[in-house]
Amino acid sequence: EAQSKPVASSQHNTRTVGFTTHAKTSSHAMLVRSRRSRSPRSPSASSTFFTSWTVGSLITTLVLAWCVVCASGQAPPPADGEDIIGIDLGTTYSAVSVYKNGKFEIIANDMGNRVTPSYVAFTDQERLVGDAAKNQASLNPTNTLYDVKRLIGRLFSDATVTADRKLWPFEVVKAAAGGKPNVLVSQGETTKSFAPEEVSAMILGKMKETAEAYLGHPVTKAVVTVPAYFNEGQRQATKDAGTIAGLDVVRILNEPTAAALAYGLDKDAGEKTILV
Repeated sequence: EAQSKPVASSQHNTRTVGFTTHAKTSSHAMLVRSRRSRSPRSPSASSTFFTSWTVGSLITTLVLAWCVVCASGQAPPPADGEDIIGIDLGTTYSAVSVYKNGKFEIIANDMGNRVTPSYVAFTDQERLVGDAAKNQASLNPTNTLYDVKRLIGRLFSDATVTADRKLWPFEVVKAAAGGKPNVLVSQGETTKSFAPEEVSAMILGKMKETAEAYLGHPVTKAVVTVPAYFNEGQRQATKDAGTIAGLDVVRILNEPTAAALAYGLDKDAGEKTILV
């Protein structure tokens, strides 16, 4: 149970202020959006997530609300006045938001959607990210990457990686150094190997481009959410992905924490217990 008073944070030398609430939760009950079915992960199987996506979209909204408010809404603005975006880098879908004029906006992508599939695909001519990548997945399964968040910050020998490799149509191999997993894709006559951080960076780059198109100017700073169960290695790998994408990740925030805290941002009803 958290104390309902302002809490200042100096993590990563950012000027952020958070507000905690009297919100009791049970054993990560808030991880609704991240505890998805363990059925075989094929591109066609992604449609099974739409049933739970309604709940997931609510959590995403709350997560992004807290990201951007934590970064730039309730805290003094950065000295340079630069916008700090909030990114929910999801296993299946990702989204980006910004806090402007006293409210937050979840920004629609170039397809008009406020969530973007966390897919990256390679064809003979180009690299596709988001909706375009997912739309051609059934025709190009071995070169369409998804669920890469399940690889980031892990070792190739992890039991989770071993199990997931059997379910994906694309190839996962052991990196030449470090014992990390890499993904293999073919582009024309060339076979390329990418680290999970590099693939995640492509998705983060897409979120960055979406925000820049909406704001009309470059964006270099972001708050990124991660699951509460992520260890330090996974969190650092996520920050590394942001760096590759050209972003300064000023803060890594737990998804359930973001959702719980954002729930009470616009409420003035006093102290009470909320089950999420």
